[in-house]
Amino acid sequence: MESTLNPGDGLLVNRLAYKDAGIQRGDVVIFDGRGSFLPYQRPGALDSLAWALRLAGKDAVYVKRVIGVGGDTVACCGPDGRLVVNGIPLEEPYVLDGNKPSDLEFDVKIPEGRLWVMGDHRSVSEDSRALLGAPGGGMIPVDRVIGKVTAVIWPLDRRHSVEG
Repeated sequence: MESTLNPGDGLLVNRLAYKDAGIQRGDVVIFDGRGSFLPYQRPGALDSLAWALRLAGKDAVYVKRVIGVGGDTVACCGPDGRLVVNGIPLEEPYVLDGNKPSDLEFDVKIPEGRLWVMGDHRSVSEDSRALLGAPGGGMIPVDRVIGKVTAVIWPLDRRHSVEG
């Protein structure tokens, strides 16, 4: 997610951001990757409770940017080299300088209740593109989203809000 987020950044996450409103394209979300990014691990109620109580590790938790929501078609790449969402080229000022929108060509239809997510440092990001052939096709179930990343709060010299 560089340069929006850097390894070791402390993040402020709004867990209630999606209580009344839906997830939007461009949002930076934190989610439990079991069943999608970790396709052969299935989340269980006890696992989720243990994580919420900070009794379990965070090795199944990911932070990515939402590129497509249920009903969208996301493709790479258009004639101008940009990602295309529902036939419209996507402006992506957050992509790390020097990175292409994607080195992998794809054209996917996002089912309702799922998300297509990508990192901002595209050349090294393990995201929805990497799991096209896996169960779930790399698409995140909406109910696995933990919250919306709203700010970097640590280290102090990197404090800033995270736009989405």
